[in-house]
Amino acid sequence: MAGAVVIGAGPGIGRSVALRFARERLPVAVVARSAATVEAVAADIERAGGRALALTADVTDEAGLRAALDAAASAFGPPEAVVYNAAVIRPDAPGELSVREHQAAWAVNVVGAVNAAAHVAPGMAGRGHGTYIVTGGMPEPDPRYVSLSLGKAGVRALVGLLDAEYGPSGVHVATVTVDGPVATGTAFDPDDIAEHYWRLHVQPRDAWQREIVHTGR
Repeated sequence: MAGAVVIGAGPGIGRSVALRFARERLPVAVVARSAATVEAVAADIERAGGRALALTADVTDEAGLRAALDAAASAFGPPEAVVYNAAVIRPDAPGELSVREHQAAWAVNVVGAVNAAAHVAPGMAGRGHGTYIVTGGMPEPDPRYVSLSLGKAGVRALVGLLDAEYGPSGVHVATVTVDGPVATGTAFDPDDIAEHYWRLHVQPRDAWQREIVHTGR
């Protein structure tokens, strides 16, 4: 049975999204750089009665990311849903980061999402269905978070581009924009945020949303 893939499946939104999809009896492949991180999430899914596959990959390593996606497809079939949740989240002011540091942040925040989509979306389009969701944020740029503001602006543009390319073939491309710090027990509880991802996945085509903004209100 085809399942879901969550890239950037660490504590917080990634874990909650993986568990939310698993609750619907979808097998879930979870991907992160750290084996300990994904093994912990996979164990949580299995304790809840779901099926999980823990995979390690650095999203800035195109070959490694593609290999992880191929391993997920080999285990569970071509994915019905792929969630890209990887990001570099840190404060930085204008002019604070070097060119190399900006490039490293952009590679995680945007380029990894491009490469993942390029690997899975054509197959979804060929099958006439599938969901590709990217975690967004920073609906208003913040000079205290320059690289993240730039990255999330890039994510919003990317979702529009992917929607134009693959949407007509039946691929629902969307972003969940999180407008605040994620923390359990707050208005930005990751379990609450995860509901948006599932809602986007099951939306009928005539009601597709391209962006849901979680404001905590």
